[in-house]
Amino acid sequence: MIDKLLSFLQLFKHIPADDQAIIARAFETKEFNEGDYLFKGGKVCQSRFFICDGVLRIVVHNEKGNEVTHYFLKENQFCTILNSFNNLVPAHESIQAACKTTILEINRTRLLALYEQLPYLKELIDEITQQALIDKVQIRNAYLGQDSTTRYKLFLMRQADIALRVPLNDIASYLGITPQSLSRIRKNIR
Repeated sequence: MIDKLLSFLQLFKHIPADDQAIIARAFETKEFNEGDYLFKGGKVCQSRFFICDGVLRIVVHNEKGNEVTHYFLKENQFCTILNSFNNLVPAHESIQAACKTTILEINRTRLLALYEQLPYLKELIDEITQQALIDKVQIRNAYLGQDSTTRYKLFLMRQADIALRVPLNDIASYLGITPQSLSRIRKNIR
């Protein structure tokens, strides 16, 4: 699995073989089933994940206690609760596997040590993270002001690979519609 991370990073910068070995030793491979939590909110997020296979979702509980999906992340993306991870503050959000998922995990202490050893890696990962945040905002903004049917159609166009792999309840939550409405919409657009 580490080859997926190394190949991904090398899309942006050549990484010498010795440095690749150092990076490989710092990460741990883990597997999760649909519904498993990688991180539960209420405490400080101490890990950063790289998704090798599968889909993760960032969730919060609304005032009624219902889970709401903020966004989905898929292969070749880093995932953490960034504010919590960077500033050591408790997170409201949780990270959950939306389907069977394989990730590489590195804890904060190990990542900071890795940045000490390979200073260019921090700049590289920060750049990738910044672009990912911009992409997330653009995707979410595309749904603003749209009716439920249009939001679902946009989701299918922009995130079809995710739509095929995650439960409909998670999609409904992400799009801000009820599962019953989503079922109706799906019937009507077929």
